Amino acid sequence: MTAPPLTGRELAELAAGRPPLELFGPESQHPLLAIELAGADPQLGGWLQSLPCPVIGLGTGPLAAACDLVLTDESALPTIATNIAQAPMTSMVLVQLLRLSERLSEAEALVAESFAFGVVQTGPEFRRWRCAQAPLPQAPAVPEPPLLIERRGDVLCLIMNRPAERNAIGVEMRDALADAFDLALIDREIVRVELSGRGRCFSVGGHVGEFGLAADPATAHWIRVLRLPARRLPALRKRLTVEVQGAAIGAGVEIAAFAGRVVARPDAWFQLPELQYGLIPGAGGTVSVPRRIGRQRTAYLALSMKRLPASTALAWGLVDAIEA
Repeated sequence: MTAPPLTGRELAELAAGRPPLELFGPESQHPLLAIELAGADPQLGGWLQSLPCPVIGLGTGPLAAACDLVLTDESALPTIATNIAQAPMTSMVLVQLLRLSERLSEAEALVAESFAFGVVQTGPEFRRWRCAQAPLPQAPAVPEPPLLIERRGDVLCLIMNRPAERNAIGVEMRDALADAFDLALIDREIVRVELSGRGRCFSVGGHVGEFGLAADPATAHWIRVLRLPARRLPALRKRLTVEVQGAAIGAGVEIAAFAGRVVARPDAWFQLPELQYGLIPGAGGTVSVPRRIGRQRTAYLALSMKRLPASTALAWGLVDAIEA
């Protein structure tokens, strides 16, 4: 059962008691704090932002800016509360990272994301998910390159070429993208880079079978510093256009959100489902997505794990146009 949201008076009484931080977050009576914004004391904003757990505001009011996400429709709260209860530590890391990220440069925020991602990868929620997974059969070798690269005058066309895997971004695809983005950064005669995916969907994100395979967290962080495609994208943003059809999940939407222009087909939809694995977005999404739609809507996507249709993505600014 979801605890009822605190009224403004109840919130003031709770804060006045100066409760210890241990009462908020994993293994506490407040894995999240939901509050009614109407009538809440705006001076409590600093205290709310010091809490380790997700803070969810309902309705409207001056305390909205201090919340991690704001719901105008309370019906979404039970689903979000259930998701947080199933992964409270990951949820805590996520909202703390999003609070920090908006105060950092993109380069600094990407480093912070990598550190946070490494933390949750060693946490109990990811380990629990990992232990529950049956070994995946080894995928057959594919002779075609993971990324098709074509130069058309001053345009570099990149097409993810694993339609049978729904363009999942494993090591092979990650390295191919990183190398192609490096090429575009070196060659200033390339005035536009177009990224798309073959098949029914743009990309389902990180290759699930490769989650957690790095030898240790420090090595995994070093690999992300070197090979994460997102590290190239802030410098490439003005020249990058991404075309999305079907699903853009996890790393798929995280990479797309860095582009200067994102064009979606009417059937496109977007999702950040990492919480179900005990993970946070780790392909740059805590940097790229909030810089398009804001910290609170990013937290909503990650904590609700709901699919966002193209029409809503356009209204929020996650995409720039819908074209058939």
